[in-house]
Amino acid sequence: MRLLRGLTSALLLLTVGGACARPAALPAPAPAAGDGPEVLAASPDPGVLDDALVTAADDSAADRAVLDALAELEFGSLDRRAGRVRGQADPAATAASGAIAGESVPLFAAEGGPAAAGDVTRLLDVESFANHSRVQYYIDFFQGPARDRFTIWLGRLPRYEGMIRDQMRRFGVPDDLVYLAMIESGYSNTAVSRAKAVGMWQFIAGTGRRYGLQQDVWEDQRRDPFRATEAAARHLADLNEEFGSWYLAAAAYNAGAGRVSRGLRRLPGGPAGSGDSTFFELSDRRYLRLETRDYVPKLIAAALIAKDPARYGFDSVPRFEPLRYDEVIVSDATGLDVLARLADTTTRALVELNPQFVRGATPPKRSVVVRVPAGAGAAVSQRWAELPAKERITFVTHRVVKGETLSEIAKRYGVSTTVLQAANPAIQPRRMRIGQTLTVPVSTAAQRSATRTTTASPAPAPSRNAAYYTVRSGDSLWVIAQRHGVAVGDLKTWNDLSGTVVRVGQELRVRAP
Repeated sequence: MRLLRGLTSALLLLTVGGACARPAALPAPAPAAGDGPEVLAASPDPGVLDDALVTAADDSAADRAVLDALAELEFGSLDRRAGRVRGQADPAATAASGAIAGESVPLFAAEGGPAAAGDVTRLLDVESFANHSRVQYYIDFFQGPARDRFTIWLGRLPRYEGMIRDQMRRFGVPDDLVYLAMIESGYSNTAVSRAKAVGMWQFIAGTGRRYGLQQDVWEDQRRDPFRATEAAARHLADLNEEFGSWYLAAAAYNAGAGRVSRGLRRLPGGPAGSGDSTFFELSDRRYLRLETRDYVPKLIAAALIAKDPARYGFDSVPRFEPLRYDEVIVSDATGLDVLARLADTTTRALVELNPQFVRGATPPKRSVVVRVPAGAGAAVSQRWAELPAKERITFVTHRVVKGETLSEIAKRYGVSTTVLQAANPAIQPRRMRIGQTLTVPVSTAAQRSATRTTTASPAPAPSRNAAYYTVRSGDSLWVIAQRHGVAVGDLKTWNDLSGTVVRVGQELRVRAP
């Protein structure tokens, strides 16, 4: 697998991603740049922000359903009469997996042979535990009830595999722990668990911050596959240093170091001499909670299948190509749909490359790294510098008024409630307060839609020839400007407004004096 590595260009504040041996660390944010002259004339963006975010959210929900089932699935005893694992859906697949588990030769010599003694940077010892009943149980689950989604996860693996293995080796972690992200999230960057763990590596907030993953209302780096992978590799290396076993490290990744430590202290002789088999001793004695007892068998089962999918009946797996990208520094709020237009690509492509920007836009007054398709970085850097600040963002703010619901607000602006919630992660739809401010991502298509959308009790559309307009409930300055075909800046000038807040009943001039 050829891997990605960034090459820094100081002149353009640009990192070019390509098929190289190792990805470089992301560059530090550059100082804020000033606005340039108005030069750019770009073509319309073929994708829209709300569609891209909804697609990601729907895909994440499908992953979550299987991951929740996986978390809740309890190991079942073998049905000795049938010779099958309880819950099996595909007898032929189980027969195949049983034959594989019974082989006495190393299964994965083609990957470079069995790991040498003391080699912790190549393979996990999955072969020694392939016959374990718990491992076979979860192989059955992946082959049966979860087969369709597991096929998608196998297809996603090549997209990130090179980068993940490289980061694991960088920190002395077995690169086979690439499969840990499969059972954590199915390689989904937008996955959110019921415990509020987020991203491909399912970091909770505290652990994420401990490993340097920034989290605020604009950016959640737990969703960034590149930064989160580095954090996960460091975390796993720390856990292995504490426990002396990668399987115990994986158990602690799931349950917390404290639970594993308490279990080890209960073993005869204490925690001395811990090894991979120690996990199974803890599990058999029920010194770990149920979810953790099954966590490592799930990891081994996923690794066994992913290393040789065809052997386990996964003959047709769609493969996603590795991400190749350039990186640019953006020093102020800019919509991902705007950046997509500058890069001559789709908004969906920008959302996939930059899932950490939870509002569909980069933060204001802060320099961040944004990934764009490979080869587009230089053009985006130049075009962004030339783009007037007022054209860099395509979201508006909305102040909640009495009686409004999230769905009504979404309808008014032509976006989905899913997008609106994604742009306002702290919002509780059933507990919105009057006066609360929402950020509304608005694509070009949504802007056009918003001009056609009214509230539940619409007033007659204002005449384009009317000189004045009376502000109604739910109006914003941007919506009024769109209705009357004028610029927000003109409305502010004609009405001597210093900000963008308007009041119900306020009379505004909407035509030039």
